[in-house]
Amino acid sequence: MCNDMVKVGCPVGGPMNDPLVCVVLNGTTIEEMLDEAARSNLAGADLVEVRYDRLFLIPPEVSEDNVEDELAYLDTSEWGVREPEDIDISAIISDLKEGIPLPVIFTVRPQSEGGHYPGEESARIEILREAIASGVSWVDLEISIEEGVRNELVEVANAGNCKIISSSHGESVPPAEEIVDMVKSNSDNCEIIKLCFETSNHHESLNLVEASIEMTGSGISYAIMGMGPGGDWPRLHAPMLEQSIVYTTLHSEYKLSERGLINVKDARDAWALLEY
Repeated sequence: MCNDMVKVGCPVGGPMNDPLVCVVLNGTTIEEMLDEAARSNLAGADLVEVRYDRLFLIPPEVSEDNVEDELAYLDTSEWGVREPEDIDISAIISDLKEGIPLPVIFTVRPQSEGGHYPGEESARIEILREAIASGVSWVDLEISIEEGVRNELVEVANAGNCKIISSSHGESVPPAEEIVDMVKSNSDNCEIIKLCFETSNHHESLNLVEASIEMTGSGISYAIMGMGPGGDWPRLHAPMLEQSIVYTTLHSEYKLSERGLINVKDARDAWALLEY
């Protein structure tokens, strides 16, 4: 994380045709995350997302020259899990603060929203509180957090000049009009509203694009995306769709799009090719 925690001169979402580019760090150790953050900086990322919940994962052995193994590395369903007490939050935040050269989105995704945090919700909230108190640039607060608790976290974040991403991660894609309603009804008390859905086919992904088109000109800072076939369409066309932030990866497998993901360099190259 930068010492001042916020990149100087970096507006929220930037111009509507110039989304912030965030690389999601997939490491399961501090060392891996710091290495990924350094490579993200070289790749031109504006910020990185620290998935604190991934530190609880115990990955399998992976062969560096096996594409199938590399793709399997993205599937964590069969991985081992560390106990919450095995992770020292204060030490980890300190190491991240010292070693990451970019602004950070701090995320502790619960298992109920596709994340990996294995502990109680009350303990997860305490981790978020400590991250905010540390001076992190951004924090991801799920819409599903109990209202009173969430309001308290929002108040603490605002007091500490910590920007908020309000997020929701669904297992199925609703109709486009419902997605638009979700964005508009949850856009208060945050800098960016982020909605991510599991897509099972390209037809479902069209709902994401349609909703994004409906959001253009709204003045709301948002990000809509999918995880699955066609889920990368809103990311590829984010400048045209006036999305405020695009989540990318350092992975570069040719089948990456099947998971709805996009490589950080490929995203910028695509925007240049499409003349966005």
